[in-house]
Amino acid sequence: MAKQVEKRVGGLRWWVIGLIALAAVINYIDRQALGVLWPDIAADMFPDKDADGRKELYAWITGSFIFFYAGGQALFGKIFDWIGTRIGFAISIGVWSIATALHAFASGAWSFAIFRSVLGLAEAGNWPGAAKGNAEWFPAHERAFAQGLFNSGAAIGGIVAIPMIAFMTLFFSWKMIFIVVGLVGLLWLLPWFLIVKAPPQFHPNISDEERQYILSGQKDSTDETADKEEYNPTTGELLGHKQSWGVIIASAAIDPIWWLFIGWIPIYLNGVYGMDVKTIGIYGWVPYVGAMLGAWFGGLLAQNRIQAGWNVDKTRKWIITLGCIIMFPAFFMLMNPGSPTVAVLIMAVILFGFQTSIGNVQTLPSDLFGSGSVGTLSGVAGMAAKLGALGLTLLVPKLTVGENYAPAFYVGAALTIIALLAVWVLIPKVEKVKPSY
Repeated sequence: MAKQVEKRVGGLRWWVIGLIALAAVINYIDRQALGVLWPDIAADMFPDKDADGRKELYAWITGSFIFFYAGGQALFGKIFDWIGTRIGFAISIGVWSIATALHAFASGAWSFAIFRSVLGLAEAGNWPGAAKGNAEWFPAHERAFAQGLFNSGAAIGGIVAIPMIAFMTLFFSWKMIFIVVGLVGLLWLLPWFLIVKAPPQFHPNISDEERQYILSGQKDSTDETADKEEYNPTTGELLGHKQSWGVIIASAAIDPIWWLFIGWIPIYLNGVYGMDVKTIGIYGWVPYVGAMLGAWFGGLLAQNRIQAGWNVDKTRKWIITLGCIIMFPAFFMLMNPGSPTVAVLIMAVILFGFQTSIGNVQTLPSDLFGSGSVGTLSGVAGMAAKLGALGLTLLVPKLTVGENYAPAFYVGAALTIIALLAVWVLIPKVEKVKPSY
């Protein structure tokens, strides 16, 4: 009987990463709803504010989301290390789905900020959970591709969310839309509990071959000096290694680029080109196609290079560099795109480069430390990334007075350089870190 179940499930690790990617899709639908609906919400709730005033309100409401999202990264990093991915994901997505539905009961900026704060705290669990799930369920040479699949879920969420929510405005009020999208996350819990019963070494439905394949490939096979015992330092010891700070600073620099677009694409299209919610639905999804392709490209390229004989160090650094090289000139092109079509296509190029890099940045914790510390470092790096995103989000209204977004794009270009320096200078070699004693 057990063999029949195993045969039916097949490639269990791909089912797991598929569900995690689907969680990312839901995550982005939930978080994108406010930005897409904001022109309607702002007109309904804040008719006395001008465009810049509404932008300030949106920045502070979004900032509350990012602030608690940042704290949630570190919190859930610890939670996932303590209780595992199965229960950790269930807590995260259950709470954020309820928080999304509660947006329907917001009556002003403060209530929106409170519900966004709860949403941010809970949604933060998706990312350290994904990094830990990737480290548990995939051998080293498949991790960048698996991370790319997960990251493509975020991009697909962006592609789906904007036109879907714009379409829903034809039939529902903005309040009912929040309730509907909140319920979707609760339905995700059903297949999650049915499929993800335990880590691969203990899962009752995984084949012996797949279990052995996963566990035997947990270390980088090109690293001949890898210790037999994993190094899982305490949080204090973890922060004593410059490699950890390379991950943290690179994350803090590169992640705000993503938030510059996911938070502001609808507001940009509304402010610069005068689009309403329905027209935003026609244009706003295009940049996420670039993000989805970049996530696949960065993961597949890493897998291809490792199979071709590159070690993890060379693979991670050069693919991160490639992504930054793609982003840097595109920021300058975006300062005067000429038309909304060209603008969203350039944004697609930037997000392609971003996703090419970020999948490899996010695998660095599992490349550097043992599985018992991956969630912690991913969480701390994620918290730093979101604090960087918070700072940029609060700056955007000041940088874009009069709908001039060029200063914000200068900042984006500079962040690509900072991320590159952090990786190349602070991580001399991407390999398992040894204890300092």
